[in-house]
Amino acid sequence: MSRLNTFASLALVLAAAHPVHAAQPAPRTPSVADVRATLAAMPRGDVRRGKELNQTLMCASCHGDDGVAPTRNWASLAGQRAAYTYKSLLDYQTGGRHENPRATLMAVAVKDMSRQDMADVAAYYASLPAVAAPAPRLDAAAHARADRLARRGDPARLLTPCASCHGAAGQGGINETPALAGQSVGSFVRTMQDYRAGRRVTDANQGMRQFAERLTAEEIRELAAYYARMGKTGR
Repeated sequence: MSRLNTFASLALVLAAAHPVHAAQPAPRTPSVADVRATLAAMPRGDVRRGKELNQTLMCASCHGDDGVAPTRNWASLAGQRAAYTYKSLLDYQTGGRHENPRATLMAVAVKDMSRQDMADVAAYYASLPAVAAPAPRLDAAAHARADRLARRGDPARLLTPCASCHGAAGQGGINETPALAGQSVGSFVRTMQDYRAGRRVTDANQGMRQFAERLTAEEIRELAAYYARMGKTGR
């Protein structure tokens, strides 16, 4: 059995034995001030220790030794901003995120992590280069649509450019705004669908939900492929 399947099986057993939902309060949408306070208290991360924890805590089983997910079922975290990873881990631990079965597994995985552990793992992933992920090749028209949304947005639908928060190269922005470059298509699409359906509620002031609900399913798929191809090629 692969390390990935071993971890997934173990996490499923633990999740069944210790249900996450029953013990956690209802998730609450944070304000910008909430997020800033959380990140202001974030410990300084240790990259070397984060690399060790990536193995000993079995993070690598799903997210890869080098932060590149071995399958499209999980998020790639290489090049991800430390603030975003730290906040996400804290959201899982405190019950803010349980939008899908993967979130339930993550809540089990981070249950006993300290905030220093979270900061160290986040620092390790942030130290790694984003790697372009496998993605369908967009034709010229689809690429142009995705590029327009990414760089210019759509004023008619009150859609701001993705780049205004996530950077021109998908490198991420301030506070918890994540990097998008090299993200797996599956993870990107699931995330946007969860925001769009209101299942994921940890976006400050509902910013991502308001954006995602105005996109079509086709636009989400095109943006996923567009950002997946960013980053260095090869591993």
